[in-house]
Amino acid sequence: ISLDMGGTTAKAAMVEHGEPAKTSEYEVGAGINLSSRLVKGGGHAVKLPFIDVSEIGAGGGSIVSVDSVGSLKVGPRSAGADPGPACYGLGGIEPTFTDAMVVLGYINPGSLAGGRVRLDHALAHRAMQQVADPLGLPVIDAAWGTYAVAAANMTRAVKAVSTYRGRDPRDFALMAFGGNGPVAGVAIARALGMSRVIVPPAPGVFSAFGLLCSDTEYVVSRTLFRRMSEVDAAEIQRALDEMATQARGMLTADGIAADKMTLLHLAELRYSGQAYELAVPIAEGRPDPVAMAAAFDTEHARTYGHSSAGDPTDLVALKVLARSASDMDAGVLSRLVPPSSVQHATVRDAYFGPVAGRLATDVWPRSELRREPRAGPLIVEEYDATTVVPPGCRAALDADGNIDIQVHADE
Repeated sequence: ISLDMGGTTAKAAMVEHGEPAKTSEYEVGAGINLSSRLVKGGGHAVKLPFIDVSEIGAGGGSIVSVDSVGSLKVGPRSAGADPGPACYGLGGIEPTFTDAMVVLGYINPGSLAGGRVRLDHALAHRAMQQVADPLGLPVIDAAWGTYAVAAANMTRAVKAVSTYRGRDPRDFALMAFGGNGPVAGVAIARALGMSRVIVPPAPGVFSAFGLLCSDTEYVVSRTLFRRMSEVDAAEIQRALDEMATQARGMLTADGIAADKMTLLHLAELRYSGQAYELAVPIAEGRPDPVAMAAAFDTEHARTYGHSSAGDPTDLVALKVLARSASDMDAGVLSRLVPPSSVQHATVRDAYFGPVAGRLATDVWPRSELRREPRAGPLIVEEYDATTVVPPGCRAALDADGNIDIQVHADE
């Protein structure tokens, strides 16, 4: 499960067996933007192909406030980049998530981005005082409350692509990236009972890098409405062959050689009378209606928690997905990113809640981590992100340069 937390929003998505979950229905303009196939969020429906991503207003610039009944809120309003968080010293006075992280000691109190963005701890403290006073709390506890509420908001986004889809997040690892994803990743994983958090190299620009090295992909769809008991396998094969020719032509027009193309055949099925379909793969070269119906029963049980095997099933549409994998070397990512301003281990105080309290915490550059796990509390600073490893967790650097965090429940 991916978690991308940047300056204004947090986004989550699910990848199973190397394939991201996809949907043809999405909602925008609500408190949470998400696929509307299973869950209605109160937004505006959009009928277009999407990677199944949920998005919520929680980021580094999210403004922290206390409402009329004394509840602490994080977002969805954001201070943006200009003026940005109060600690930037650019004129912002409202408290933000970033200000809270500075107060907690998670983010370097003097600078970000290798020293290019100067921070003012006193301004962060003064901004968070606006939250602490109405709540009757010390500033440090108001900052901790901000962290907890923001993590709860992002947990909702992760649930939208996992538990709402019939998947147990405990069966997944959480890949945390964006400038702030690694700050909150472990807190979210703990809330969901997940045992592992992965932080990729250059997490702050990981999403942008993904766009550069993403696969070229086209989807050809054709409506073919039939009761499965009446489906003709030869008719399906003819349709798939025609669609495959069309899809290959699209890749060829992009200059992609035939030996670089891969095809995936899918069928969208539903029980008769239902309004929503689920996509299941079709074995290439030999469509079997019985096997397709059985695969649909299995997917229905995984997604909804039950199936109705033996009930009439409808074929609604066929799809052919044509793809060419990017030839970009993922290893280039770590070579493009400027080095961290932290060149060797240091120590600073960080607050880990009312139970653990304030602890002297080692601060390491990613390059100094090793394959032997280091016990938290630990903070890993790099040019574009900060990774927080709380007490009770352990972090190591794997062979691909990822920070691999083994998460344990709170003591």
